[in-house]
Amino acid sequence: MKVIRSRSFVAGKPWGALDIASMNGVSVRLHWTDAPYKWHVNDGEEVFAVLDGVVEMHYRENGEEKIAELEAGDIFFAGIGCEHVAHPRGAARILVIETEGSI
Repeated sequence: MKVIRSRSFVAGKPWGALDIASMNGVSVRLHWTDAPYKWHVNDGEEVFAVLDGVVEMHYRENGEEKIAELEAGDIFFAGIGCEHVAHPRGAARILVIETEGSI
C-alpha cells in the first residue's frame, strides 16, 4: 500500500520522476517539471494526466502542429505514433502511464 502526496513532490531537475508502480510491462510515474520536454514518439501508448499546474501539450496531427491546454484533472492520451511535447507553464506535476522504458 502506498499513499503519494503529489503536490509535495519536487524533483531535483525538470522531468525528474518518482516511480510509483510497474505492472506487467507498464510503468506509472509521477513527474515534476518546470521546463519543456522534447518532441518524441513513445514506444507504445501513453496516458498523461496533469495533477497540478498547467501544461500546453503540443502534438502533430496529419503534419499540422496543434496545442491542447491541460489543467489539473485533464488527461492527454497519446496513441501509437503520436508525436508530442509537453510545455508546462511554471511548475507542474504529471502522472504518466506508459510502456516501461519508453522515452
